[in-house]
Amino acid sequence: MTEQQFDVFLAHSSKDKPLIRRIYRKLADLGLHPWLDEEEIVPGTKFQDEIQQAIGRIKTAAIFFGHGGLGRWQALELRSFISQCVKRDIPIIPVLLPGVEEIPEELIFLQEFHAVSFQDSIEDEKALYFLEWGITQRRPTRQYGTSQTSSDTSGQRPAGSAPPISPPVALPSAPEDDLSSEKGIDYRNLRDLLKAGQWREADSETYEKMILAVGKKSGDWFTSDELLNFPCTDLLTIDRLWVKYSHGKFGFSVQKKIYVDCGAKLDGKYPGDKIWQEFCDRVGWRKAGNYLSYKDLQANPSLSPAEFPFLCGWSGRWVVFWVGVWVGVGGGWGRVSSLASRLVNCSR
Repeated sequence: MTEQQFDVFLAHSSKDKPLIRRIYRKLADLGLHPWLDEEEIVPGTKFQDEIQQAIGRIKTAAIFFGHGGLGRWQALELRSFISQCVKRDIPIIPVLLPGVEEIPEELIFLQEFHAVSFQDSIEDEKALYFLEWGITQRRPTRQYGTSQTSSDTSGQRPAGSAPPISPPVALPSAPEDDLSSEKGIDYRNLRDLLKAGQWREADSETYEKMILAVGKKSGDWFTSDELLNFPCTDLLTIDRLWVKYSHGKFGFSVQKKIYVDCGAKLDGKYPGDKIWQEFCDRVGWRKAGNYLSYKDLQANPSLSPAEFPFLCGWSGRWVVFWVGVWVGVGGGWGRVSSLASRLVNCSR
């Protein structure tokens, strides 16, 4: 028998359960099929086991943050859950409940994902609109205020009553990308290339913009100090664009996490052959024990997560990277370590 599929997994603290129940009903009224623990977990079964099974049956995951904190979702468990969602290419939607203005510091990496905020009220129709959009990955055709949900959350109207009439409300425009720059750099072309899935072209554009941001010209090298002190606003803008348009597969922050997971320290020192080789294997810069040239990279986020941006090839114009060849800043490892360290400092 085919297992039942769910449109969205509702991850939340038990302290926020009353609000989540209301959102659950609103989504169900819209014809969606949400996964909620109290509705799906059989009494007496293990919570974590059920979560593991649910991951293979959900299309999206909504992570809710309220005044109740993480609850049973400790930061490490939630990070593991999100990692599995990213691995399975499941969209992740951070959701801020009323009164919560930002994602907790211990989960700062979630800021890479566009969040939905209910601001002052759980009845915020605009927030529900964007949440539905994130879940279905399609812009809803309805207007704000035209859903079946209402303040009584029952989804029912008194017998014989007419449907409520809502005034016409303009559909929202797509959220604009934050293209902020401390150096006056125009990142529109980078955004457009990433949006079109032109990864190699975007990779080259990334180098061009970054070398410009440190006050050099095309063809120049980066120094260690330049990367360790790279403008935070620009670094976060570039990383945010890569992460967004690759659906969490490409980006400096993605590479940083893998680098640390391999056992590397963000101290600017060579991590050793074992760690560096494992990192290159995991991001797709090395295959069967051989380092790849730039032209041999797959440039496909589904096949090679974290492959781009290709730091090892950045020596101004592209060069073939072979182990032991100096490509600036201590080789490829120096650039990975320097930018990973800078990301940590910039995210504080």
